Amino acid sequence: MALLLVIFGALLRIATHFHDSVALFKYLPDIPNFAPIAAIALFGGTYLSKKYALIIPAIAMIVADYFIGFYNPFVMISVYGSFIVIGLIGMWLKNHKNIGNVFGASLLGSSIFFIVTNFAVWLAPQFYYPRTLSGLIDCYALALPFFRNSILGDLTYVIIFFGAYELVRLFINQKEKECPKRI
Repeated sequence: MALLLVIFGALLRIATHFHDSVALFKYLPDIPNFAPIAAIALFGGTYLSKKYALIIPAIAMIVADYFIGFYNPFVMISVYGSFIVIGLIGMWLKNHKNIGNVFGASLLGSSIFFIVTNFAVWLAPQFYYPRTLSGLIDCYALALPFFRNSILGDLTYVIIFFGAYELVRLFINQKEKECPKRI
């Protein structure tokens, strides 16, 4: 399952980035920050072993960034670090799983990503925001459309991942009850 999450996350991130230049991807919508990586981090923290939970989103990002292109190291560290924190939230969620907590954890993850990565953009010397309160406010204000897309993407993929996993688990449990155990 871990390998599938890496492949899915990396391919979807690459596909949406190159959607104008690769014919296979041209029908995908171009919605910045509508990506599965945060949902993969939350799902991985909840359902995968500790060994894989935190590295799966990082591997998916590294693979995608290899094709898309690496960017400001300071901002990259904030992005990868945010996904690690979201994975840790998923580890907490493992023992507190219910619909409300999954929804809340997804929103918390989106918010952490927004706050941490935009602060890093404001601090990064290659960007054009002045190191003032006004510059910080501008940085966050201009990122609000991306935040909306992050929330929508995170919730969409969380519903898909958690919902599909729980439905399959429910189906398997039901089949096990229906079938007599063999010796």
